[in-house]
Amino acid sequence: MGLPPFNESGSPFNVVPIHQYPELMKDTCALINSEWPRSETARMRSLEASCDTLPCSLVLTTEGLSRVIAHCKLSPIPSKSKSCFIESVVVDKSCRGQGFGKLIMKFAEDYCRVVLDLKVLYLSTIDQEGFYQRIGYEYCAPISMYGPRHCELPSLQTAKKKYMKKVL
Repeated sequence: MGLPPFNESGSPFNVVPIHQYPELMKDTCALINSEWPRSETARMRSLEASCDTLPCSLVLTTEGLSRVIAHCKLSPIPSKSKSCFIESVVVDKSCRGQGFGKLIMKFAEDYCRVVLDLKVLYLSTIDQEGFYQRIGYEYCAPISMYGPRHCELPSLQTAKKKYMKKVL
């Protein structure tokens, strides 16, 4: 099974890398697809790509790993070592408004800092910039997860996405 669940002492919740708990993949797939529908096959391939380095999908579960509450994916940024891009952050609809978004982000940040030895986290959002600002993220220039660009992409200037970062 690999590493034990990453947990703050006393918390009834754990964050676990999905690849170490494959029994959680189906429920995690359903959670992500409830927000952003995609074929189950494509979604499962993405989850199955999770590994001990990057990319790594983390899930917030209840003690005993009985329920998937939230998910986020940590992806490499080839042009920025010691950094990652956080994507696919989602909380189960029945659990929203109870602090679980803040909790999965805190756990993910701790995991990035302690386990992966990362220094800067990036993300993009269309409608949750207020949430991310409240937990310490600030606006930044658009970032490419696919390596350096040698020209500006006009679509980034008109996109609704807001890019944000947090230094750990």
